[in-house]
Amino acid sequence: MTAPYHDGNLLSPPLTEDRITLDPAFGARFMLFVDTEEEFDWDAPFSRTGHGVTALAGMARGHGYFAAAGMKPVYVTDYPVIDDEHAAAMMRQWVEDGTADIGAHLHPWVNPPHVETVSAANSYVGFLPEEVERAKLEALCQRIDTRFGRRPIAYRAGRYGVGPNSARLLEMTGFRLDSSVRSRFDYSHQHGPDFQGMPLNPYWAGPGRSLIELPLSTAFAGLLRGAGERLYRAAQAMGPLAGALARARMLSRVPLTPEGVPAHEAVAAIDALLEEGVRVLNFSFHSPTLEPGHTPYVRDERDRTAFYGWWDKVLDHLARRGVQAATLDQFLAAVPVRSQACKAA
Repeated sequence: MTAPYHDGNLLSPPLTEDRITLDPAFGARFMLFVDTEEEFDWDAPFSRTGHGVTALAGMARGHGYFAAAGMKPVYVTDYPVIDDEHAAAMMRQWVEDGTADIGAHLHPWVNPPHVETVSAANSYVGFLPEEVERAKLEALCQRIDTRFGRRPIAYRAGRYGVGPNSARLLEMTGFRLDSSVRSRFDYSHQHGPDFQGMPLNPYWAGPGRSLIELPLSTAFAGLLRGAGERLYRAAQAMGPLAGALARARMLSRVPLTPEGVPAHEAVAAIDALLEEGVRVLNFSFHSPTLEPGHTPYVRDERDRTAFYGWWDKVLDHLARRGVQAATLDQFLAAVPVRSQACKAA
């Protein structure tokens, strides 16, 4: 009987046999991936210039907070940040202290080689020609290697922009983990990927099945959450119905991020995800949010105080639920070794 075939494309749901069963001793844990990137005007057209890397004091304060809370963030870092002397030195110290891991984060419009036209459609690196995606990925990995003396093994595409070639290229480049799949989100109306129907738990990806996909965590909350993605999609297709359901607390989509998500909703999302059997709660946010004035989420000092208040409440709830922080190494150690027979299948 011929084994089912899947090409490992990150835009397609995995086969059942590609789902990863983590070591039971790992339990339910949480991780934090920080999209570590330059500051730019989110409302302006994409540009190769007009950005900065100035939020270093905010990043240092944030890192101190997370380290004190027993977390070891994975800073998936893009080219302008890693190319900045002061940012690279600060982050290299965190790595040497054992309080952070560094991964890769690719914004194609500011990542060499600069060969494509800058546009909204071309802001998703996975939809660029394969040779361009490969060259940009290699340039970023080489720059990280120069700064830290090691190549990155964790990746997140900027704007979650993986495409049909991304998993294979990540395998070829030596990555062990990707966290670009934002389950339950659809960016196709913005020229981007559609992640509807993708799983929440980790799975093997890529044609060689050597790449682990750890999706970002998004819950459905509310009285109708049992209907899940199917009802949410139908409500979205009916225009204002999705907003009405959310306001009535009947059904809302809640990603695990402090950016635009109230703490009480995040707490409800944590409970919903644990109820669904999600083993790794994957939190994320953008590094410029750590300094007021760079993103819509933290515009002033009051917003920054609220940002840390959000984390206080969420971390307290995670502790009550017995969900501890996991490092990148701890997560990878909980993934069973994939046998050669499984790979061949």
